[in-house]
Amino acid sequence: MRDSYRDPRQTPAERTTDLLGRLSLEEKVGLMFHTVIESGPGGSLVETTGSLSKSPTRTVVRDKHMNHFNVHGLGTPREAARWANALQRLAAETEHGIPVTVSTDPRHAFTENAGASFAARGFSQWPEPLGLAALDDADIREHAQIARREYLAVGIRMALHPQVDLASEPRWGRQFQTFGADAERTTRALVAYLEGFQGPDLGPDSVACVTKHFPGGGPQQDGEDAHFPYGREQVYPGGGFALHLAPFRAAIAAGTAGMMPYYGMPIGLELDGEPVEEVGFGYNRAIITGLLRERLGFDGVVVTDWELIHDNVAQGQVLPAKAWGVEHLSPAERLITVIDAGCDQFGGEECTDLLVDLVRTGHITEGRIDVSARRLLELKFRLGLFDDPYVDEDAAERIVGSPAHSDAGFRAQAASVTVLRDEGPLLPLRPNEGRRVYVEGMSAAAAAELGTVVGRAEDADLAIVRLPTPFEPRDDLLFESLFHQGSLEYRPGLVARLRGIAAVTTLIVDAGLERPAILTPILPLATVLVGTYGTSDAALVAALTGRIRPRGRLPFEIPRSMDAVRVSHEDIPNDTADPLFPAGFRWSGASE
Repeated sequence: MRDSYRDPRQTPAERTTDLLGRLSLEEKVGLMFHTVIESGPGGSLVETTGSLSKSPTRTVVRDKHMNHFNVHGLGTPREAARWANALQRLAAETEHGIPVTVSTDPRHAFTENAGASFAARGFSQWPEPLGLAALDDADIREHAQIARREYLAVGIRMALHPQVDLASEPRWGRQFQTFGADAERTTRALVAYLEGFQGPDLGPDSVACVTKHFPGGGPQQDGEDAHFPYGREQVYPGGGFALHLAPFRAAIAAGTAGMMPYYGMPIGLELDGEPVEEVGFGYNRAIITGLLRERLGFDGVVVTDWELIHDNVAQGQVLPAKAWGVEHLSPAERLITVIDAGCDQFGGEECTDLLVDLVRTGHITEGRIDVSARRLLELKFRLGLFDDPYVDEDAAERIVGSPAHSDAGFRAQAASVTVLRDEGPLLPLRPNEGRRVYVEGMSAAAAAELGTVVGRAEDADLAIVRLPTPFEPRDDLLFESLFHQGSLEYRPGLVARLRGIAAVTTLIVDAGLERPAILTPILPLATVLVGTYGTSDAALVAALTGRIRPRGRLPFEIPRSMDAVRVSHEDIPNDTADPLFPAGFRWSGASE
C-alpha cells in the first residue's frame, strides 16, 4: 500500500502528519538546519569542503539528514539545473526521500557579497531593490515574476528575501537591498514582490519568500551592521519601533511563507510597558513568540539569520557567532535559547548531533521538535517538492537570462536612474553629435555611443564620471570588506579632481547610491547629477540619451552633511536636518 504522504490527493497537512509519524528523531532534527551549499564543476555535487560550505554534500544530506540549503556558487543555468537534479537524486536515496529545498539570497542585481547577495551571473540583471523602489509597483511585480521563473528553472524554491527593513540610518551598510526609508512605500513594494514570487497561494509554481529581518533591522546604532560585534545594538531613540514593524504586519497579511529575525539586540525597548530582553532577535522569546507568533499570529517558518551558534571560520578569517547578548552561553545553551524563543530553523549551522543529544538528554522535548518539523515539512508539500522536485536542463538554459528577461532588467536599470540636477537643461543627450567625451568609472565602449572618447578632460566637450558610494574600507573579520559602512563623505582629493574637470568641460556625475552619499560638494560642480542603484554603463547611456526615460525617485533622503547624520535618530526615517534632497525627489524638469 502506498504511503499516505506520497499520495498527492491528500492535503499537505494530512501528508505532513503521516510523514512526521514515520520520521526518526535524527530526520526531524535534520529539517531544522539550513546551511550553505555550493555546486561543483559542470553542475556536480561538491564532495569536499567548499570555500564556504562546512561539509561535503553527501555528508550533510545522508549523514546529517539535512534538506534545506542556501546555495552560493552556481555555474551556468544548465549546470545549475544539473546540480539541483543531482542534489534531489541524492536526497531521494534517503530512507523517506525528503526532497531538498534550495534557497538563495538575491542574485539578480550587481552586488557580490557572500554575506548578503550575489551578482547576476547568468540570471537577468536588474537594479538593486533600492532601484526597484525608485520605480513603480508594476516594475517590482515584473521583476519578481521574472526572478521566480528563473529560480524555478534551476530548482531554487525559497527566496531569502525580500528585505523590508526601513533604511532609517543613512550609514547602514545593508540598505541597498531594502525598498528605502518610507514604511508606506516599502509595504506597497513588499506586496507586489510577494505576489510576483509566491502567487496568490503557495503551490508548485511558487518560490516561497522569507521576509526579513523581523522586527526591522534598520535602526542600527551609528549605522554599524549587526553581522559584526561592534554593530550588535539596535536602538530606538525616536520611539519608532512600530514604524519598523509595519511592513512585517503587511507581509503576514500577504501570506509570506517565512520570516527571518535579524542579528541585532534591542536596547531600551519596551512592549506593552514590559522591557524586552537585550539579546539578539533570534534568541528573543518576547519578539519571536510573544510578538510574532502570539500577537501577530504568524504560523509560518521562522529561520534564524546565519551562524548564531558557532563562529564562522573561512578564507583565513573568522566571524564570531552572532550570539549578541548571550555570548557567555555554550553552543548547546544557545541552541536551547533559540528554540525556546520560537524559531524553527538554524541558519548557517549543521550541528545536528548537538540538537539530537539535547533531546536525548531531556533538555528539549521531542514534541517541541515536532512543532518545527511539521511547519517545515508542510511547506515542502505545499510547494509540490514531494511530487516533482526535478527541473529540465534545456528549459533552464532557455529561460534563465533569456533575451526577454534581460531586456526587462535593462529597461529597469535605465528607468531607475534618478535625475537630481539638469542645468541647461542638457538632457537628453543626442547620440554622437561629433562630440568628444572623457569618462571615468565607465567603459569606453559604452561611452562611444555619445561621442569620440578622449583621454583628457581638457580635450573633451563633455565629461561623464561614475562614482561609487563612499565608505570606510575594513577587512579584519570575515565578510567585513564586503559591507560598505562608515562615513558617507567623498574624499577631498576626489572632490578637488572633479572641480578641475568641471573647470575645463561640462561635467555629468553619476553618484552610485547603495547608501545616501553626501552630495553637497558635488552638486555645484555638475551640470547634470544623477543617482543610480545598480545600472550598467550601457543602461546609463540609454537613460542619458532618453532612449529609456529615467524616471526614478529617491527612495531615501540625501543628507546635507555627516554632522546632520550623526545627530539624527537611527530609528526615524528621513530624519536628517535640512536634507540636500528629500525622499521621493526627482528633478522638476524631468519629463513625466
